[in-house]
Amino acid sequence: MTADNRAVAVTGLGLITPAGVGRDATWTGVLRGASTAARDPQLKELPVDFSCRIPEMTPEQARIGGGKAWRMGRFSQLAVLAAREAVADAGLDPVHWDGARVAVVIGSGLAGAAHLEEQTLRMQAGPDLVSPVLIPMLISNMAAGEVLLDLGARGPSLATETACASGASALAVARDLLLSGACDIAVAGGTEAAISPVVTTGFQRMGALSSRTDDPSQASRPFAADRDGFVISEGAAILVLERAEDARARGQQQYAQLVGVGLSSDAHHPTAPAPGGTTAEAALRTAIGEAGLAPGDIDHVNAHGTSTPLNDQAEAEVIARVLPHGPTVTSAKGVLGHSLGAAGAIEAALTALTIHHSAVPPVANLTTDTLAFPLDCVVDRPRRQTVRAAASHSFGFGGHNVALVLRAP
Repeated sequence: MTADNRAVAVTGLGLITPAGVGRDATWTGVLRGASTAARDPQLKELPVDFSCRIPEMTPEQARIGGGKAWRMGRFSQLAVLAAREAVADAGLDPVHWDGARVAVVIGSGLAGAAHLEEQTLRMQAGPDLVSPVLIPMLISNMAAGEVLLDLGARGPSLATETACASGASALAVARDLLLSGACDIAVAGGTEAAISPVVTTGFQRMGALSSRTDDPSQASRPFAADRDGFVISEGAAILVLERAEDARARGQQQYAQLVGVGLSSDAHHPTAPAPGGTTAEAALRTAIGEAGLAPGDIDHVNAHGTSTPLNDQAEAEVIARVLPHGPTVTSAKGVLGHSLGAAGAIEAALTALTIHHSAVPPVANLTTDTLAFPLDCVVDRPRRQTVRAAASHSFGFGGHNVALVLRAP
């Protein structure tokens, strides 16, 4: 099968992030380039007391309907809402599609961990206070489960769990399902709603979080010389994927095409990336080759860019080695924080929007003076750029590496 025949179209996008509720609100917020980090009342008096939260939704925005929201974990609710937006954006109507040909693949890193924490506190006052729906609110497959129930999708359904690469892994799996003929439409992405006192403290204790408690809005600073950790966040992104020829046949707009996937594993350390990013490099080279492109064809990189010392160092080295021609680089985590298992899907969606709108969002809290690496990071304001092909990287604890290559349709 040629690279052209393996093209998978991105025909619908649904986004819920700290920058805004909905695709357009998120894109506008990311282009603005201002951090969404702020003090979090739920984290009051903790060593790190700030996060990036989704803005309060209106009743209409948050409406699940049918009396179903009470049984869902927040991560599942976000997935359902984002999936509805994505499917509508793709011009599809679940009432009229063949549900047996629709796949759902959604990743999450910590799934219902925040609910487990809450219910554990209730348990201390007696077992009768524990919710009877704790388990479906907790387990990581239920985001996919609730989405397929909501959409009437009866094709393959899977939950990917590769830590902070989970959302990107979901897109890789969905792409393969489409190309294998197992489905005709894939609703895929990532979701996370794990900001809680215990989870946040766990990341803080391992040294992963920024400690800039004096000014949270300056804390997430990908690729800056003085970066000191990430800001915990939440969010969801769902993409509708179809074979490119199917999208063309029904005259549907394509934001971009997913044309290359590369997967690798570090086998180095539970949480630290391999020095120099050697295995992450292998994933990127595989994705570029599978797309039928040369490294010099990549115009833009949407980086994992966590604002942690080790990740940004390794990722910068990978970009410099594989893409020495100097494509533009951005990281949305300066604005959005790190949404863990949702991040890879959010960033893939933003990469598709960058291609579609010919605009590269800036990295928040980064200047040319503070940039620590010889990269062409976009700073201060969006940059107009025609992007023919772009790479999006995602890396997760456990040594999971996912590289996606998208191109203009």
